[in-house]
This record gives sequence, C-alpha cells and structure tokens, in this order.
Amino acid sequence: MKLKFGMVGGGNGAFIGDVHRHGALMDDLAVLVAGCFTRKSEQNLSCAEKWNVADLSRVYHSYTEMADAESAREDGIDFVTIVTPNDTHYPIAKYFLEKGIHVVCDKPLALNAAQGRELAALAKEKDLQFGVTYTYTGYAMIRQAREMIDAGEIGKITTIQGEYPQEWLAVSLISEHSEQATWRHDPKRSGESGCCADIGTHVECLISKMTGMHPKRVIARFDRIPADVPLETNAQMLVEFDGGVPGLIWTSQVAMGHETELTVRVFGEKGSIEWTHLKPWELRVTRINQPPQIYTNNRDYLYPSAKELCRLPSGHIEGFYEAFGNIYHGYCANLIAKKSGGDAGTLRYPTVEDGVRGIEFVDACLKSNANGNIWVNVGED
Repeated sequence: MKLKFGMVGGGNGAFIGDVHRHGALMDDLAVLVAGCFTRKSEQNLSCAEKWNVADLSRVYHSYTEMADAESAREDGIDFVTIVTPNDTHYPIAKYFLEKGIHVVCDKPLALNAAQGRELAALAKEKDLQFGVTYTYTGYAMIRQAREMIDAGEIGKITTIQGEYPQEWLAVSLISEHSEQATWRHDPKRSGESGCCADIGTHVECLISKMTGMHPKRVIARFDRIPADVPLETNAQMLVEFDGGVPGLIWTSQVAMGHETELTVRVFGEKGSIEWTHLKPWELRVTRINQPPQIYTNNRDYLYPSAKELCRLPSGHIEGFYEAFGNIYHGYCANLIAKKSGGDAGTLRYPTVEDGVRGIEFVDACLKSNANGNIWVNVGED
C-alpha cells in the first residue's frame, strides 16, 4: 500500500519544504499528489511540476480549497504535510482534521498550549494520526540510546544535559537580508518566544525520546542579544524531569563559531550516553571505570529497532535527510497499519502529544523568565 499525500507550503525555494518531500518519498511509502505550495499562482504550478505532481488540477490556491476538494474525492489524500510559518500551523491543521484528513506538521504544533491541546483533542475525537516533525529524533542512534537506557545499561539516570548553540541569527543580523530572521523573530508570526520555542523544543523532545522523561518544572532565564531584538536569542533552563531528575538546557542563536551543534548527555549510576549532531551516526557510551566506547550506525551490536532505521552499510555517513526519512517512515508505516489493520512493529514518530508537551515547556519557561526566574510547573496554565 502506498499513501497519497499533499503539502501546504514548502514552495518558493524553501529549504524545509524540499526536505519534507524527500523524507516522505524516501521509503516509497507515499506519493505527492496535491498541494498548495505557495500563494503565488505561477510559482505554485512551477513547484508542482518540478516536484512531479501528475495532475495539476490538484494544485490549489488555498489550503481551505485543498482540504475541501481532497476530502470530497474518493482518491483524496491520506495525509497532509504542513510546512508554513509558525503562526499558520494551528488553523491549517485544524481545518484538515475537521475534514477527516491525517496530518504531519512541522514544529511548533501551534503558538500556545491551548491551541495545541485543541488539536490533540480533535485528532483523538476523529481518530486521526497526527505527527510533528522534531527532526533529530529520527536518527538511528537516538533509538539506540533509548533502548540502552530502557535496558538499564547505564543504570538509574542521575542528571541530563542538553545544549543547542547556533550562530545563524547573529550572522543574519549583519547580512543584507534574511527571510528566516525576519519572520522567526516577529512575535506575530512566531509567538512570544524566539530561541526557546525554535530550538529549545528540539532539545526537550530529543531528551524525551532518548530517556522517556519529560520536564516537570523549570527555571528559565532569557536574554536578548543584541538588546534591540524583539524575542530572546539566548536561553538557559534549569529543569527537573520525572522522578526529580535534575537537568540543564542551554540554547542560543548567537553563539558565534557554532552551527547546528545539538548535544545531549545522559548520566546514570552505572555509566553515561552522549550524542551530538556533529557526528549523528555515532553514540558515545561510557560504563563506570571503563574506557569510552563509540557505537556507529548499522552494526550488528545495535538493538534491532535502531538497526532498522539505518539505510547505508556501516562506515557510510547518514544525516539530516535520513533522519527526516525515518520520521516519515514511522508515520507512514503506522498510518498504513491503521488503515489496513496491520502492525507497524517498532517504528515510531513524534506525535501531537509531543508537540503539546513542547509548547507547555516553552510556556513554562516564558512564565519563569517573566516572574524573576522562579520555578514553574510545566503544563500549568
């Protein structure tokens, strides 16, 4: 069975749109048949042609027109991928859910927790599958880390550290123009948080997928560097996870000399596990009083659920596109199983509930920062 999907957004040469398309097509489980790739009519059609949409009558002027038409067709799309700026995720996702269409949405799920919870409730009410693309959770070694932690290989977790330093915004602010910088730091389009919402949620979700633990309360400090930017560009969070496990998260968009250096370290009573996006095909594992070991992709010593996410022979580098492919692989396999009554096995994907938790984390950090850096419970309105 091959699923049919459509896309809202992603045109106009947008980087992330093409990444989503490649990810969805990577395992031959889905085919792109419809879309509203941009509101610019001529570019909409040219994008559809470039991306091999066979029937150009299924290229729509608006997402509402697309949802109305596709939900009425016998051969309508099975799911929609939403790759638009943050402020549009909620209304678009809600409209497609109301039309009975399954959803994949780029993060964040919405601009606030109330919107996110509404989408989660609507998806549950209509029994629709809803995925949120937290990219880095798709790497095979993240699943390997989770399996090792669940098996007790590093013992009881004692502390967690996550960081995501980037320099892109600092660079963009001195360049002639950056569309990313323009909309990502516009509160009307991105919401009340900048750095924490944009990349802090990646760290939060990655930690949850590696450990199974979620933030229970936070102390947050936000800084605007330079001072005249509208949203924070640097964020430091003291986090208490399930069971009182302490943690630290630091994210920055003005960390000169760093590009996309997401790193998570998990320490336990018997050892530690460390993963970094600088070498996403590796996992550093250290057992107490033993030398560090480096686990790599597609080796026989990996857990089967991690090995099945590897696409290339060991020694070959797998990266960002493969991570996206693994998210879509899990989403499509689960949707096919849902439609056919089959079994998706161990394949997973970040869900709408993960998206809600991400927004609740950001909301708690905003509240903590605004009230003098106090402890705030996550999920507390």
